[in-house]
Amino acid sequence: MTGQKAPPPKGGAYARQAAMLCQDKAFQLYLDRRRRFKHQLNESELPDGTHTAEDARDWLIAACKINSRAELDSNQHACQTFRMIRNRFNRWRAKEKGEKSQ
Repeated sequence: MTGQKAPPPKGGAYARQAAMLCQDKAFQLYLDRRRRFKHQLNESELPDGTHTAEDARDWLIAACKINSRAELDSNQHACQTFRMIRNRFNRWRAKEKGEKSQ
């Protein structure tokens, strides 16, 4: 069977988690604030609400060095990167909630 391309990987649990994460408005806000901090921008230059679900998807696949979120379930290095990103986001979200309740 030469010349046939392997079918693209099917998304599993990590791909679904990544899709839900990209849809999460809090994750999109996290990306806004992360980019502002990284590039030393102020809120008028990059306001909250700038990142969309598609922007989050694009950022995530670039950060994990993959072409599709479906690859997260078959690419160990990408999956490890995704878990690290998710953990950092969860710590940020917990800190944000803590600051708002004070």
